[in-house]
Order: sequence, then structure tokens, then C-alpha cells
Amino acid sequence: MHLVNDLIVFLAANLILSQALGISTMFIAAGSRRNLVGTACCIMVFTTVGTMAAYLIDSALPSRLSDLRLLFYTLAIGVMYIGSLGAVYSIKRLDFAVIRKYIHLSAFNCAVMGTLFTISNKARSDSSLMNFAEYLKFGFEAGLGFITAALILTAAYRKLNSSKVPASFRGFPAMLVYTGIISMAVYSLK
Repeated sequence: MHLVNDLIVFLAANLILSQALGISTMFIAAGSRRNLVGTACCIMVFTTVGTMAAYLIDSALPSRLSDLRLLFYTLAIGVMYIGSLGAVYSIKRLDFAVIRKYIHLSAFNCAVMGTLFTISNKARSDSSLMNFAEYLKFGFEAGLGFITAALILTAAYRKLNSSKVPASFRGFPAMLVYTGIISMAVYSLK
């Protein structure tokens, strides 16, 4: 029963569907399976590693300087961005041009920054969440949530962009309505 509850919470409390974080990036990723896999993997890495950095920042930052969290989170993600570009360039130089675009789309995505702020706010309101394992778990679940939401949107992408959909509604507007309907359906599971 505990696993079922975790799965429902994982899907229903998903940052992507419930708060619309990263929707525009997801629409780009839904265009092809290759883009979906690359973008989803990069966002998962950035949310997971980013929450580890957020934990270090939140535990080291005095409460009187909490207004500077945005600056420190942005700096941490910037360091991760430069580090990941450097690592990919040195390890997979031939594939750098392909992988680079996924890193660019993922690093400063609002899904990543939203994940950091969401776990930080939850940890401030519930002190039992203020530990490294909870931050890491939340970041990993947010990344999995992005992958799940991207798969749901990819399933409908071609149909919502077909000639059967009126031209003025085709593409982005249809995807937003579809995302809203899926969000309500998933939220009802909670």
C-alpha cells in the first residue's frame, strides 16, 4: 500500500503537471523521441544534483540571508551547467554538439529552479524534510515526474498537431489544454 501511495503522490504532486514548470521545454522535447530522452535525462540530472546543492545552501545559509537563496541557487546551477558542458566536451567530444543542446535546455529550466525552491519551502515548513536524503529523493522524484509528464505529452503530440485539429488551435494551444486536462485527471488521484 505504501508503494501505491508513493506512486500516486509522485504522479499527482508532480511539479510539471501541477505547477506547469517546464511546460515549454517539454513541448520542445515532445517533438521527437530523441529530444525527449536527452532533455528528460538532463533535467533529471539537474534536478537531482541541484537539490543536493540546495540542501548545502539551505543548511549553510543563515535565516537572515534567506532572501539571497535565488542568487546562490542560480550560482550553483551555473556551476553545474559549466561543469557538465566541460565534462561532456572532455569525455564525448564528438557528440558534444548534440548533447550541448540538451544541457542548454535543461540547466536553467524553470522545472529545475522550481524544484529547488519547492523542496526548500517544504523543508522550512516541515523540519523533518530538512535532511540530505529528503532533498535528494525530492529531486529524483521531480526528474522522474518530468520524464513521466513528457511521455504523457509525447503520446498526444502528433495527434494534437495533425490536420484534424483546427489550425488556430493546433500546436501550443492544444498542448496547453491537453496538459490542463491531464493535470486535473492526475490531481484527482491524490
